[in-house]
Amino acid sequence: MTLFFEGNGIVPAQREQFAESGYLVLPGLLPEELRERLKPEVDRWVDEGLRAKSIAACVNPSPDDPPPVMELEQPAHGELLTHEPLMRIISELMGDPFVFHHLHSDRHGPGVAGKPWHHDHEPNDAENPKLLMVHALHYLGGLDGTVGSLALLPGSHHEPRDKAALAHLDTSELPGEIVIDKLPPGTTLLINSALLHARRPAPSPSGPPRPRYFVDASYCQTGARWRPVKPYWRHMLARARDLELDGGRWPELFSERHFTEYAPSA
Repeated sequence: MTLFFEGNGIVPAQREQFAESGYLVLPGLLPEELRERLKPEVDRWVDEGLRAKSIAACVNPSPDDPPPVMELEQPAHGELLTHEPLMRIISELMGDPFVFHHLHSDRHGPGVAGKPWHHDHEPNDAENPKLLMVHALHYLGGLDGTVGSLALLPGSHHEPRDKAALAHLDTSELPGEIVIDKLPPGTTLLINSALLHARRPAPSPSGPPRPRYFVDASYCQTGARWRPVKPYWRHMLARARDLELDGGRWPELFSERHFTEYAPSA
């Protein structure tokens, strides 16, 4: 059963279900006005090669040579990071304070390959599995079955495993999975970062192709230091502070003290 959020606050039953299942669907969380500003920023990010340069800065890292532009330096993306309804829900799930981890933005065109089963959880230096890391998956145009789907394995976050432990299965169907392929525009899927999930490829379009606009951001519960995934993470957090993205409401959100030094994944 897909778990949906409705209303202005998390109720205890929803919090318990999120803890058990590892995900929460937030239909239409992003208002149309914000979505319409985000889409051209995603287009720019992809079409001007900024996404490719961001990836290159991670593949061949140099702390003195960050990418020319980061996602959060685009106004709507920066606003999305601290979208008040999202912050309120994360705060109710994690408690305060929590810290921003990283941001990712892409436009998936027709024929894009799927992504095998994996999870996105990063370790913390306390090796404390109870500390929560979440990913907010924002589907700007929603999902309608024509632009691919997301498969989740509810409850899989309770069993520690390597990120790519099931990658050999590609995107094949797993017992107990649920498939999310119909969501209204602006829906956010909030998942425990340790939850196994896979992106299923889109079917061949029968009509005009429609891209899938996708932005995700991750946040971590404080209480230990987390491993960063961007070699230029200090520059990223500093720019977020310079731009005052926290709006004065979330003083720990871009604090460096919640992270270890960067080290490439093994």
